[in-house]
Amino acid sequence: MSWDIVLFNSKQTIRSVEEIDEGLLVPTDFCSVLESNFDKIEKDGKHRTIKGDGFEIDFFTDEERVSNKLLSLYGEKGLYALVNLACQNNWQVFDTALNQMIDLNDPEKNGYKHLSDYVKQILEDETKNEDA
Repeated sequence: MSWDIVLFNSKQTIRSVEEIDEGLLVPTDFCSVLESNFDKIEKDGKHRTIKGDGFEIDFFTDEERVSNKLLSLYGEKGLYALVNLACQNNWQVFDTALNQMIDLNDPEKNGYKHLSDYVKQILEDETKNEDA
């Protein structure tokens, strides 16, 4: 199962996506940074898959610089690889499943474990609805 996150480059500290000031977003070549920081990358047209030790990260390349980038993660280690990259580049990370920003200083606080708990709850709710 994939886990979708969005990278942001902004001069604003984003607390929630509803409060983003688009005038403070910074166009960035996320793809070049991603491709230069990981060794094993599969390319298929505009689609890229980063293959790491125990994780994969999927994304599509852009024609120009963008202020945010959607990525699909497979495996918990992918989050930590992106958190490190985000910290190095002063990026911010939004978790689409939990609808909140990830605390880059403490990614466990609202990271993979909370995603796993969220998915488990959804599956339990679906089972209950099927039984009803």
